[in-house]
Amino acid sequence: MSESMPGSRTGWRKSNRSGPADNCVEVRDEDSTTAVRDSKDPDGDMLRFSRNAWFTFVADLRNR
Repeated sequence: MSESMPGSRTGWRKSNRSGPADNCVEVRDEDSTTAVRDSKDPDGDMLRFSRNAWFTFVADLRNR
């Protein structure tokens, strides 16, 4: 993951493998959750996961 611009000022980040088309998700760590949003719609809805649920999800993806 790398910081995305201009959202990096607000803590949003996306994969450094993302292309310039903004067709990916962005992630931000919050107090007790991890938020996920569509990079094409930064003002739209976001999903929030507990830290444990997010880490489990990412670990599962890495093991595929």
